[in-house]
Amino acid sequence: MANSDPDKLIAKADKLTKLSMTRWNADWKNATVLYEQAAIAYRLARKHEKAKDAFEKASKGQEMLSSPWDAAKHMESAAALAKEVGNWNEVSDFYRRASELYIQCGRTACIRCACKGCSIHANFVGKGLPNYVCDILKDEDVAPPCLMTEDALPDEAIQLYTDACAVLEDDGKEQMAFDLYRAATSVYVKLEKYTDAATFLLRWALAADKCNATHSQSKAYLSAIIVYLYAHDFQQAEKCYNDCCQVEAFLNSDQNRAATRLLSAYTDGDVEEIKRAAQSSIIFQS
Repeated sequence: MANSDPDKLIAKADKLTKLSMTRWNADWKNATVLYEQAAIAYRLARKHEKAKDAFEKASKGQEMLSSPWDAAKHMESAAALAKEVGNWNEVSDFYRRASELYIQCGRTACIRCACKGCSIHANFVGKGLPNYVCDILKDEDVAPPCLMTEDALPDEAIQLYTDACAVLEDDGKEQMAFDLYRAATSVYVKLEKYTDAATFLLRWALAADKCNATHSQSKAYLSAIIVYLYAHDFQQAEKCYNDCCQVEAFLNSDQNRAATRLLSAYTDGDVEEIKRAAQSSIIFQS
């Protein structure tokens, strides 16, 4: 069967799933095997469009066979191939569907991976942001093996991240969502939606608090303050700082001292001190 023409495999599988006067029930078991074989053959032949369609059909077959795990894996393969052919709408749709299937089988770790697969690579250096903000937001772990171009469907990517974070939060697995909080924040900053970026950082801080990750919590608070400052919203930055100081973990942290120094420099209008504060080791480590 491995040497069979994949077009013929697809045709045979399609016939098995269609009802007729002589076939009252679809044979998804045998059809799915054929779709999987065809998908692999198309992919090896670098016929990405046909491979994508075959993996989508294989995913449907596994779903009909009550195997959401295999269905999700096939849907991820379809998404990766959609990326190869530049169909970004399908990339978003397929990764979202993969996440939904993982939810059905309780695979929260894979939900995170599926959403990271739809990540937008955020390369901020040279795009107008100061280096210290870039260093706070970028992390090599955010960059997954399947990257969109940075201008492709950012709103859909943010929604995927947000949905995945919600699932992990509901499952009490906030720490598994840390890279997703960071990725969503990075996309918001790239879109110059600074208020949304800061809000997501504060959400990250709350999640960190729930899993006793005090260092990450303080880093997220400091990052939110810096984002407000970069957006030239000193009043909101100061309010954010005052609110964060109500949290003991932040109040006693190195990140608090760095934020205090930075805000004082802004208050005094001391450009040189702002530069020195922004280049401090605490901020670069955040």
